[in-house]
Amino acid sequence: THLSSAPCWPKRRLNSAMALTQVSSNKCCDGYQKVFEHDSSELKCKMKFAIYLPPKAESSKCPVLYWLSGLTCTEQNFITKAGSQQAASEHGIIIVAPDTSPRGCNIEGEDESWDFGTGAGFYVNATQEPWKTNYRMYSYVTEELPRLINSNFPADPEKMSISGHSMGGHGALICALKNPGKYKSVSAFAPICNPIQCAWGQKAFSGYLGSDKSTWESYDATVLAESYSGPELDILIDQGRDDQFLSASQLLPDNLIAACSKKKIPVVFRLQQGYDHSYYFIFSFINDHIKHHAKYLNA
Repeated sequence: THLSSAPCWPKRRLNSAMALTQVSSNKCCDGYQKVFEHDSSELKCKMKFAIYLPPKAESSKCPVLYWLSGLTCTEQNFITKAGSQQAASEHGIIIVAPDTSPRGCNIEGEDESWDFGTGAGFYVNATQEPWKTNYRMYSYVTEELPRLINSNFPADPEKMSISGHSMGGHGALICALKNPGKYKSVSAFAPICNPIQCAWGQKAFSGYLGSDKSTWESYDATVLAESYSGPELDILIDQGRDDQFLSASQLLPDNLIAACSKKKIPVVFRLQQGYDHSYYFIFSFINDHIKHHAKYLNA
């Protein structure tokens, strides 16, 4: 008799540089929520990422939505709190959620503060000592991780979108704006829209990129939007009105909206009454975001 078992992803590869170790696998919404570990060539350390494989992935290639998390998060926060699996299952979308920084690099000062170093990679390629060897999250997210996903899972390499929260919303926006045409769509929850103008961004960019502020601009969504030329990019942003970091001027969405309207980049910006910066807010609107991406990924 034929015993059917859980699908045997990842596909067996001989290339040991791409070797993946499965950390966990849980059936969820008829698909599988998994976590893998691998040795990252960009970050020079072991990294974990989460991947949701919808039921459709058992029979055909699926588009991929990359999710970038915020400060202090790991690959776990999104998969346990956002409730994304139901919509991903229905729309046949793979969701990949990487960690937010290199781990265990033993760099002096990496664990001193919650908004710099471990859990706070800011999705840049650092140019300064002692960070520049490991802190290359921008290349990890835009190059190494998609290569890894496309070669090991039933992913359609032509169909990628990107989303994220807070620091990860900043990451999603810059990845899309810096790579015209690479991502079919982009969305964000409470993104850090203009990091060169806020305390979080100034601290991170000073440390990772140095004191020459002109180098900061290539990682600032508002500045990038001002000079964007490429295929039309449809941006969806949700922002809680009661977000403490909005009132503390860390997020500065108005600056990005102004830049986008000047360049005629379509943005749907929704200020959500009563919502804060937490995953309760993300959980409340994640279905809208997955639907937004499905419109482009399943076109």
